[in-house]
Amino acid sequence: MATFDIIHVDETDSTNRWLREYAARTAKTDRAAAGAKPVGTVVWTDYQTAGRGCGSNTWESERGRNLLFSILIHPTWVKASRQFMLSMAISNAIRRALQAYVWQQVEVKWPNDIYVVGKKICGILIENSLAGGSIKDCIMGIGLNVNQTEFLSDAPNPVSLCQLRNGDGELRRMHVLDSVLNELERIISHWDEAAIAEEYRAHLYRREGFHRFSDWCGTFEAQLVTVEDDGHLVLRDRQGETRWYAFKEVSFETIY
Repeated sequence: MATFDIIHVDETDSTNRWLREYAARTAKTDRAAAGAKPVGTVVWTDYQTAGRGCGSNTWESERGRNLLFSILIHPTWVKASRQFMLSMAISNAIRRALQAYVWQQVEVKWPNDIYVVGKKICGILIENSLAGGSIKDCIMGIGLNVNQTEFLSDAPNPVSLCQLRNGDGELRRMHVLDSVLNELERIISHWDEAAIAEEYRAHLYRREGFHRFSDWCGTFEAQLVTVEDDGHLVLRDRQGETRWYAFKEVSFETIY
């Protein structure tokens, strides 16, 4: 089975930017290389000076304590209209990998945050490059809390694997990274969009009952109906009205 090329750097401003520039520099060499090609390329770092989430969000990470990495793959088999499948796929891979380390249920908060006991353990930022009607390149930037035990930023609900394991010793970051990559490789090797979507929906955060949400009109209660293949979140409010939302059009009310 093909594997990932893995690169470690001590520090960088952004693993997504680093990997994008690295891919551009090595593109000609890669095209000329003979033999089996890896599934993709991974860069991980001990510290990220300008790590970001979606929009203006930042990611707090103590040096050398967590996993900050980006994955580059070339999913040319995925149509541009189906690109949210890549978000589902990496969310599934990370959720599977983390579930092996904790007894608590690991869930996916739409669109692609990973939550445990109502707290955020992992954030994902995906950047796609299109070529015609397909995905040429996909860079998945991931911040995963592993061994950090104190969070100083104003992020409302961070948690780490170490905290969830109740001080049961620190984890080897490379072992956690290998677990994620192995799960992602399994998904890619047996690519099945129906199965990917079904697994993603089965492990959605707040998938049962009514919960509080906020949109441009204010706060309301609704139940989660589904997440569509194109990434739209579908809710049904107390009045029975169905509402569709794109990313950033609605937010989950935080429970403390």
